[in-house]
Amino acid sequence: MKKHKFGCHVSVAGGVSKAFERAVDIGCDTVQIFSKNQKQWRPKPFDPEEVKLYHEEKKRTGIGPIMIHDSYLINLCSVNPDILRKSHESFADEIERADQLQAEFLNFHPGAHQGNGEDWGIKAIAGSLDIAIEKYPDSKVKLLLETTAGQGTGIGYTFQHLREIMDNVEKTERLGVCVDTAHIFAAGYDLRTKKTYNETISKLDDIIGLDNVFGFHMNDSKKDLGTRVDRHENIGKGFIGLKAFEFLVNDERLIGKPMLLETPGGDESFKLDIKKLRSLVKN
Repeated sequence: MKKHKFGCHVSVAGGVSKAFERAVDIGCDTVQIFSKNQKQWRPKPFDPEEVKLYHEEKKRTGIGPIMIHDSYLINLCSVNPDILRKSHESFADEIERADQLQAEFLNFHPGAHQGNGEDWGIKAIAGSLDIAIEKYPDSKVKLLLETTAGQGTGIGYTFQHLREIMDNVEKTERLGVCVDTAHIFAAGYDLRTKKTYNETISKLDDIIGLDNVFGFHMNDSKKDLGTRVDRHENIGKGFIGLKAFEFLVNDERLIGKPMLLETPGGDESFKLDIKKLRSLVKN
């Protein structure tokens, strides 16, 4: 029988091994972390002793799967050649670090086309992914394209964008999708009633395939439907509302997929939001 996997983005201050103790305190089954400072291009390599301790703590706590979120600096379709080069190097480093940690998933925002157009951006992102995958052909980490809100020139605010990226990558089996509820809501996909929830999940299944969705970012939204503004809110306190999350946690097709919070307020707030998600589960 599949079990729910609730968790959140956990700090790795003091070392990646520290994530598990924090996750236990919060009440997580699964976690998302940064494997390096998300605002630096060139991180220090892992201390082998810290990696060893990480694996010991992972085994001790039984927490998993592990999702790593890549650096915010990376733009896989940057029009700036220097930034694109750095993005390629940094993304490849993210894959290497994820493999060192034996993380199941590496989540990333597709990229921003910066005026060159969505069709161009989609092809550029796919080309960047081909480069990274070719560099690490034996990597075990699944690369997850994250749905976006559609701010600025960001790509990924439609399911079709993600489908086209996947279709343009040579080894598409290395890819999957992570659905951010706040992002898709801001992009215009409604989840608030049973009818609109079913319509949205049906579109997701038709275009991406639920078998290709490996996780969810469970965030309410400070902004209304279709505003294309990315602002997260605590569960049930935003424009999405509690009912949508009840639909999500009770959808049998989604049980077992990591459902990770990125809501505001820190660890104490995460505790409350995880308890809230668990309370919505119907036996």
